[in-house]
Parts: sequence; structure tokens; C-alpha cells
Amino acid sequence: MDNQFFKNIEKKTGVSMNEVMQLANSLQNANFKDENTVRSVIKRVAKLANKRVPKEMEDKIVESIVSGKEKMDFNTIAKMMNSKK
Repeated sequence: MDNQFFKNIEKKTGVSMNEVMQLANSLQNANFKDENTVRSVIKRVAKLANKRVPKEMEDKIVESIVSGKEKMDFNTIAKMMNSKK
């Protein structure tokens, strides 16, 4: 991936490339079928993005990822960071 990709993420999310890389590295071997792991990732992403994730939204995100309806990748993370709800 090129630097522009990460600069776009920084611009859209307000999160530094370094923080994005640290998050990405921590996700490499994570078990996204485990609810606790997914909740932990959601909380970490919300904290990085300085966003509040209401319990109802967290539950929907967890259910979607654990069930396999949504995969955990940079686009999913960016959507979570940009969510206004």
C-alpha cells in the first residue's frame, strides 16, 4: 500500500498513520468470531477516532462481524471511525 492510502485515512478519520498501523498490526491475528475481541476492537477504534459508540450500535457491529456478515478490514474500520451515531 502506498503512502497516499494512509494519508487519505488520516484525512478522513483524523487518526495518524502510526496509530492506524499499530491498530492494523494488533488485528492481524485477532479472532473476529470472538465477541469479546470484536468489542475490544470497537472500543479501541472509537477511542482512536474520539467517537462515542452507543451500546445499540456496538451490538449491531459485533453481531455483523461475528456472524461473518461484515469483514474486519480498513474499510470497516474507517466506516466505524466516521460513524456519526
